[in-house]
Amino acid sequence: MKNITCIDDLRQVARRRVPRAFFDYAESGSYAEETLRANRADLERIKLRQRVLVDVDKRDTSTTILGEKVSLPIALAPVGLCGMQHGDGEILACRAAQAAGIPFTLSTMSICSIEDVAESVRKPFWFQLYVIRDRGFMKALIQRAAAAKCSALVLTVDLQVLGQRHRDIKNGMTVPPELRLKNIIDIATKPAWALSVLRGKKKTFGNLAGHVKGMENVNSLAQWTAQQFDPTLNWKDIEWVKSLWPGKLILKGIMDADDAKTAAKTGADALICSNHGGRQLDGAASSISMLPKIVDAVGSDIEVLFDGGIRSGQDVERALALGARGCMVGRAYIYGLGAYGQEGVAKAIEIIRKELDVTMALTGVRKISEIDGRVLVDASVAPRFKPKRRAAAKKKKR
Repeated sequence: MKNITCIDDLRQVARRRVPRAFFDYAESGSYAEETLRANRADLERIKLRQRVLVDVDKRDTSTTILGEKVSLPIALAPVGLCGMQHGDGEILACRAAQAAGIPFTLSTMSICSIEDVAESVRKPFWFQLYVIRDRGFMKALIQRAAAAKCSALVLTVDLQVLGQRHRDIKNGMTVPPELRLKNIIDIATKPAWALSVLRGKKKTFGNLAGHVKGMENVNSLAQWTAQQFDPTLNWKDIEWVKSLWPGKLILKGIMDADDAKTAAKTGADALICSNHGGRQLDGAASSISMLPKIVDAVGSDIEVLFDGGIRSGQDVERALALGARGCMVGRAYIYGLGAYGQEGVAKAIEIIRKELDVTMALTGVRKISEIDGRVLVDASVAPRFKPKRRAAAKKKKR
C-alpha cells in the first residue's frame, strides 16, 4: 500500500476488487444523486484559514465523544453489507477501529451478526437500529445488543421508507449475488474477493436470517425494507426504545433545527446531523449546510455528531469548525475495506489522522478544543454556539 496516499486511491483499488453490485451499493445515492453530490461540493466550498508563525508543536488529535476518550474525533458509521465488501468485513472494520482508538458502529443490515462481531473483538462497539414493524424482533435486537455489551445504540430515524437507488435496481443487488450472467462474469474476475467471502462467517444478513417470521430466506435489502420498515415512526417510539435500552442513545438522521430541538428533549445522549449519505431524500440540503443551524438550535443540551461526505482530515476540521463534536466516516473506510480488508480500513483511518494533524498545524491549532470558526476564511458560517469538546455535553434531567 506504499502508493496509497489518499482516500480516493483506496476507492480506485476497491472499484477494481469488489463486484460492481456491492461497490455501487456503497457508492450510490438515491434518485438523481443531487444530495449525494451536494454533501461533497458544500464541504469543499468551505475554505480553511491558513496561519503562520504560530507555535503548533506537540499537537493532539484526541478528544471525547459521549464521554469516551477517542484518539480522533471520528467514528466508523453504520454501513450495511460490509461483509460483501470483504469477507467478515464487519469484524475486520471493528478490529481496525478499536486498534486506532475510535468507535465502530455495526449496522442492523450487516452480514456478520452482533454475536459474530462481539465474540471476535475485545472491546464494546456501537450498534445501529432501525424502527421496524415487528416490534418483537426490534426488542430482541435491542436485548441482543445489550447482551453483547454494545456501548451505544444508534437509532436511525430517517428510513421509514426507502429512497430508490437506481444503481441497486439495475445491478439486481441481492445477498448473495443473483446468478445473472454479468454477475458471474464480474465475480469470476475477482477471485480474491470471492475467496474472502466464501471464508466469511456469514453469506447473508446475519442479524435477520432465521430471526424474523417470513424472512428466513431474505436476500434483498429492498424486499426487507418494503416489508419491515415502519412509516408510522414518530417521537413516541424514541421513548419506547429508551425504556428498553440501558445505555447511551444516539439519534441518527436529524436534518432540521426544530427536529434537533425535539431530539434534545427526548433525553438522547447525542444526535447525528445526517441525510443518510444522500441515500434517502434526494434534493435535501447537504449535511454540512445544516450543521451550524442544528448546533445553534440545541446548544449544550445534546452532543452533535456529523455525517455526510467526509473524505479527508480537512473535512473533519471543517465539520468541527461548524460545531460538530465528531464525525461519522462511512464510504471512506468502506473503500479501504473493499481494497485491502482490515489493513485497508486501518489505512483509511491513518490517512484521515495524518491529514487532520497537518491541517491543524497549518491553521494554527494544537488541540481539537481549539477548532472553531476562527480556522475558516469565512467565520460567519460557523454557529454562534461554541461547544466545549473536552467535557461531555450537559445532560438534560431525565
